[in-house]
Amino acid sequence: MRIATWNINGVKARIDTVLEWLKETSPDVACLQEIKSVDENFPRQPFEDLGYNVETHGQKGFNGVALLSKLPLEDVERRLPGDDGDEQARFIEGAVSSDKGVIRFGCLYLPNGNPLGSEKFPYKLAWMDRLIPHAERRLREENAYLLLGDYNVIPDPIDAKNAKNWLDDALFQPESRQRFRALTNLGFTEAVRACTEAAETYTFWDYQAGAWQKNNGIRIDHILLSPQATDLISGCGIDKHVRGWEKPSDHVPVWVELAA
Repeated sequence: MRIATWNINGVKARIDTVLEWLKETSPDVACLQEIKSVDENFPRQPFEDLGYNVETHGQKGFNGVALLSKLPLEDVERRLPGDDGDEQARFIEGAVSSDKGVIRFGCLYLPNGNPLGSEKFPYKLAWMDRLIPHAERRLREENAYLLLGDYNVIPDPIDAKNAKNWLDDALFQPESRQRFRALTNLGFTEAVRACTEAAETYTFWDYQAGAWQKNNGIRIDHILLSPQATDLISGCGIDKHVRGWEKPSDHVPVWVELAA
């Protein structure tokens, strides 16, 4: 079973690219972020025509997350617990039943947090402070669980082509990185780093200053696996080539293969 995550940067602008990728790679589950669409306007039909069940948690103009699954989606929940007043559409969970049992996945679009000094950075940290206990609760269920999406966190200097350029950015602040480490230290395995320790392993290249052409990238899209999911891992990868397609997102898909 292949489970993928991708910040598509707008389903309206990127639908042809997303459909081309789905036809090429055929993931069993795809978790999409930044769909930038309310639920009723999400273009479900083209995805359903490819055999996917679709669930969304959308918002007009920005944010928004979606689940695509070839298997029936079960127990779908929207919104990250912990703040009933948070109106930003950044989290959706669902589950599928496989031969190895139920596999649950949380799709997240973690706040960017920039600019520093604004209310956006405290919101990012507060959102992470809600995510950690939620993830801990899921781990206590002792099921195969994946927490995947655009984390907007550069975990380590190796995860940026020029780490010094990010010292004043919310993605690389000690507070952001410490919370990401607290999350992984609960008992998750970070899929990409379980498969490779190679430098220049990136998932995002800015549209500006020729970042893609210079391979001036960062790694901010992550897949975390519970111990039960880690036992099933058979491979993972980053579909870097998609960044070179016409009208690309600035992110690329990241995926993990499970023997499920």
